[in-house]
Amino acid sequence: MTEQRLTPSEAPDAGTVQSLPTRATVHEPQLPGALSAPAERTLVDILGDTAARFPDASALVDGHRSLSYAQLMDEVRATARKLHLAGLGAGDKIGVRIPSGTNELYVSILAVLLVGAAYVPVDADDPDERAKLVFGEARVAGILRAGGKIVTDSSRPRPFPDARPPGPDDDAWVIFTSGSTGTPKGVAVQHRSAAAFVDAEARIFLQADPVGPQDRVLAGLSVAFDASCEEMWLAWRHGACLVPAPRALVRTGMDLGPWLISHGITAVSTVPTLAALWPVESLESVRLLIFGGEACPPDLAERLAVEGREVWNTYGPTEATVVACAAQLGAPGPVRIGLPLDGWDLAVVDADSLPVAEGAVGELIIGGVGLARYLDPVKDAEKYAPMPSLGWPRAYRSGDLVKYEAEGLIFQGRADEQVKLGGRRIELGEIDAALQSLPEIAGAAAAVQTTAAGNQILVGYLAAVSGRDIDLAAARELLGERLPAPLIPLLTLVDSLPTKTSGKVDRHALPWPLSGTGAAEAEGAPLNLPEDAQWIVEQWSAVLGSPVTSLDADFFAYGGGSLAAAQLVSALRVRYPTVTVADIYATPRVGALVDEARQSLPEGGAVAAQERTVRPTARKSQAFQTLLGIPLHILVGMRWLTYLMAANNLLAAFVSLSAELNEEHLDRLEQLIQHRRQQGSTSKS
Repeated sequence: MTEQRLTPSEAPDAGTVQSLPTRATVHEPQLPGALSAPAERTLVDILGDTAARFPDASALVDGHRSLSYAQLMDEVRATARKLHLAGLGAGDKIGVRIPSGTNELYVSILAVLLVGAAYVPVDADDPDERAKLVFGEARVAGILRAGGKIVTDSSRPRPFPDARPPGPDDDAWVIFTSGSTGTPKGVAVQHRSAAAFVDAEARIFLQADPVGPQDRVLAGLSVAFDASCEEMWLAWRHGACLVPAPRALVRTGMDLGPWLISHGITAVSTVPTLAALWPVESLESVRLLIFGGEACPPDLAERLAVEGREVWNTYGPTEATVVACAAQLGAPGPVRIGLPLDGWDLAVVDADSLPVAEGAVGELIIGGVGLARYLDPVKDAEKYAPMPSLGWPRAYRSGDLVKYEAEGLIFQGRADEQVKLGGRRIELGEIDAALQSLPEIAGAAAAVQTTAAGNQILVGYLAAVSGRDIDLAAARELLGERLPAPLIPLLTLVDSLPTKTSGKVDRHALPWPLSGTGAAEAEGAPLNLPEDAQWIVEQWSAVLGSPVTSLDADFFAYGGGSLAAAQLVSALRVRYPTVTVADIYATPRVGALVDEARQSLPEGGAVAAQERTVRPTARKSQAFQTLLGIPLHILVGMRWLTYLMAANNLLAAFVSLSAELNEEHLDRLEQLIQHRRQQGSTSKS
């Protein structure tokens, strides 16, 4: 696969100019911001500037080691030297596959940037097949693994022959998003765009009291997710400390809340689904909370946007460098995705690519300094084609529908079959392709469904070849070799797939809720369970959206994931307060979970918190209680008066003693002086 690279100039070439309309037909975007772009620089420039200003401030702490900015730079330079000696440098793409939550991961990323290369991250928990696919599509020159291991082609010249720091035109990272054809799409972001994003966000967050060395920023997202760039550079742009959270803890959802308190976290960038699981008090120290990756529910915004804390809702595809626009939450009205960052242009157009009037809905088109590019030149030409009606030589067609209001954009949904699940953007076509590749399958389709508990779940519908039986457990194992865990759907069998008149699968007509799932092939009678066990099963079903027909039903085979596990634990803790997400992972069978929950209580029985109505005290009783309290207050006052008199006596005695000691000390001092004078007179005579 060949690759298309942007030229430094954004001016269109002669051919493009000819294809653009005359000035009279060019329309202005409704929300321009390109002319306010920050000064051009690189991420390495940003890090160097911060390290020079705050050399002794904490930069990175993973629970095992704490690094100041000076120490961080030393370690980054040391790793960069190893890359250089391995023949890696400017213009290369270097894969990074190191466990999350470690200092080594972030030092490695910075070292790749320092030598002028682009990092290509793959989550350490993703299947090997996914890593091979990503690294192959990106054509990486080498791979950084845990323990400082560098994998590269032995034929490369060593050391790297043309060492130099990165320039604005060099790629900073390549992140892969879900692809509609079944193959992930590689998106390359240049230093020019990445640094502009970092500097533009610095202009909007906490302007009255900016982020600084006093702050600690949560790093809880996978580095294979582009929102992780916001976490990293929110800290390193301002001299704050980046604090990676253990991946196992992040998966627990609600248990991450107490960790935020104990680690003094003051700034968090996360997805609304995860934040909704945290107790409100866990965010007491957080003064900057940034949402992104999925739509923010209005009630969540209202609950968390309190005095002393800025809460922002951000929007932006990977193809436009993480964030294109943002809105501060807390004001009355709808939840908005807001106005463009400085450097980004936003336009809302109709079916004829013309800007819509205020109050109308259209597709969001993005331009400006944040435009990235696809590694695939065909895909790049399609998605970043010129927008003649706006006079833009390159424009990103987001596929998102928004309502244009001058106060800020309001997200309306997708115009295609791309969805967001747990903050991760998913092309259903990629899931379809994986499902259709399974053996003995005549047809397959994926859809995102909403359970009774409000949890979104990815469901894979399989239609088997006539007369063939499908082993769904084996099918899940095959999918696990190809897809990351969050993309493996709940599998269920259907006789046929509903279609539209066009012949395409009608995802809205796929059966939901399910009457049963293939993961629970048992077709036995309804379960006869005690009340407490039945209650647990009901919570389990509400979160996953499927009835339980067997106590052998497996949480993950039914489509459960880390967020679903956190939601289930949140529901179970109403009666079983000591249940944890780890229990879900350790006992995924619903029957085993019932036993585990029962054993967590002393007598094996749950005691639900009972609500009771408390009537107000009668006025006569209030008056009587007040009169009875008067003697008590007098006694308390007399007790404090006694304490004060005793303290006064002690203080008087102390002052008297001090005076006597001082007088005695002065007498001795005077005697000593006289004695020395007498000695002096004797020596002179």
